[in-house]
Amino acid sequence: MANLPKIKDITTWQQAELIMQPAFIRIVDHIRQNLESCTWQESYEEIHEPEPQYLLSLKQEDQLVQVDLWQLCYAVCFRDYVVDNHHHPEHPEHSKHQEVKIDLELIDPRGDIAWEALDRKAKALVDNIFVNLPATSQ
Repeated sequence: MANLPKIKDITTWQQAELIMQPAFIRIVDHIRQNLESCTWQESYEEIHEPEPQYLLSLKQEDQLVQVDLWQLCYAVCFRDYVVDNHHHPEHPEHSKHQEVKIDLELIDPRGDIAWEALDRKAKALVDNIFVNLPATSQ
């Protein structure tokens, strides 16, 4: 199950609304860039129940790595967010709610998105996934 963000106030909610879509777009773009230089095959699956997930599956030979893109978005948007990619669909009690705070480095003094900071953070998270893919015989 996912590690869900627990938003405690309206300001945090509004800031998250500002950042989530651009974070998702940058994450998907960095995934695309990484896939250009590797042999892993990707597929995407949207899951609605018991909670929303958007899974990226990376396959090569008998290896499979799955990453919830919403979890990556949360990790971009919130400070110190812990990504939980251990799915336990048969145990809903494993769903956790993590109290979150917006990463204020992603918002500039005018209240707009700090694009360079957002892009840097999204790139680092995605690059980390590809660097840590299991070794294959190819």
